[in-house]
Amino acid sequence: MRLLFRCCLTALLLVSSVQHGFAQASFTVLDQAQDSGGGVVQPDATQPADSVRPDAPPPPCGTQQLTIASMGWPSAAVLAEIHARLLRIHFACDTQVIPGDLTATTSSMGSSGQPAVAPEMWVGRVADVWNPAVQAQMVRPATNTYASQVFEGWFMPDYLAATNPGLANAAGLKAALPGVAGGGKVRFVTCPVDWACSVINRNLIKALGLEGLVDIVVPANRFEMDTLIGEAVSKQQPVLFYYWQPNAILNQFSFKPIDLGAYDAEALKCLAQISCPSPKPSSFAPETVVIALADRVFTETPMIAGYFQRASLPLKEMDALLAQLNEAGATPQSVADRFVAERQDIWKSWVGTGPP
Repeated sequence: MRLLFRCCLTALLLVSSVQHGFAQASFTVLDQAQDSGGGVVQPDATQPADSVRPDAPPPPCGTQQLTIASMGWPSAAVLAEIHARLLRIHFACDTQVIPGDLTATTSSMGSSGQPAVAPEMWVGRVADVWNPAVQAQMVRPATNTYASQVFEGWFMPDYLAATNPGLANAAGLKAALPGVAGGGKVRFVTCPVDWACSVINRNLIKALGLEGLVDIVVPANRFEMDTLIGEAVSKQQPVLFYYWQPNAILNQFSFKPIDLGAYDAEALKCLAQISCPSPKPSSFAPETVVIALADRVFTETPMIAGYFQRASLPLKEMDALLAQLNEAGATPQSVADRFVAERQDIWKSWVGTGPP
């Protein structure tokens, strides 16, 4: 059967420039990778040579080795190992996981088509390299790496959420907080002073009218930040805090997100400034994180492109994988082995046939 492949969608990606200095990235998405069809047709020695179909499809993974970039942070490393295993098992791909980082990997994919896959590409942070690569038709996004595109937020322990439903969203914090700590202030653990989120959190507290209701605790570093949160939870104390995903700590403890409302780009621009004269509420900015594929993956191995178009992972699942990675002796490889063995409920749809 002839594999048909058609491109049909142009998507415009607008990436926020507030917190990370992101640029706008415009890219073309091929939203269909036709991956129905069988294996390679073998010649029949009993038939004349001209009876063999000349349009027999190649193997699902093609004839080249499929290289997958493992970036220098845990979630990307785990994803690279997971995809390498699933492609080997279900598509007989010759896969190789190679080291990478955002800028170098994007540049290499844009110039040589290698590596073939970058499972966690934060395109807004390398828009100046990503955009030309897309325009040159060397690289394309397959799908979002994670089901959610908002990676920062405010959280609280589940025991606090269970007894104080008014804390579930930002709009209710002002009314609910006075009853949480017996009339006293509730601690809010923000991020270190030299992080951009420290300024945003302080201004957002002002915007929500919480200045007299929370005691802002500024940790010196990431380690102290985690220690402060962990100590409060171990003592069952009321505490609110800023954090980001994917992250192991959000799985290790039972935390609930606080709904910060809609994202307002103009409001967040002000919130990100040390001097914000009229702060207004906003959620944190969404970021576009995609599974990036070399263009040839779409054109030469559409079945593999189809696999990646289905391979979006819920953030909470990556939180759980990172918690496993923190266990004694764990490696990205061992975590990937466990995921493949135990989480067919997630990856089964990735390896299925048909368009995503």
